Amino acid sequence: MSKSVKKRPPKSVTARVTAAKPAEPTNIRPDVKEKGDGGSKQARVLAMLGSPSGTTIAAMMKATGWQQHSVRGFLAGVIRKKLKFNLISEKIAGNRVYRVDGEDSNKSGSRRSKRRAASAA
Repeated sequence: MSKSVKKRPPKSVTARVTAAKPAEPTNIRPDVKEKGDGGSKQARVLAMLGSPSGTTIAAMMKATGWQQHSVRGFLAGVIRKKLKFNLISEKIAGNRVYRVDGEDSNKSGSRRSKRRAASAA
């Protein structure tokens, strides 16, 4: 009986594999703006909330690609807590609409500072 011999791939196949260029990264998109120039998802949501008519969670989801719980977390964590904006929620024609109140949206007018001032008096 003779031993079985393993077949090697032809040299031309191995040469092609080693000579192939590395793949381009797929996350580089020229149409997507950088964070610093106002085209970020957060900037888009802030612009939508700043409009007088406000916006819905569905519209924010569509603009950012976020899921509903992510939009709600952004509203609570960033808009209300971190930026201390006065987020107004209204039900208009059966739809919940969110907007940022332009007059009370400065940092000194947060609910926390008002409560502390009331309790200190």
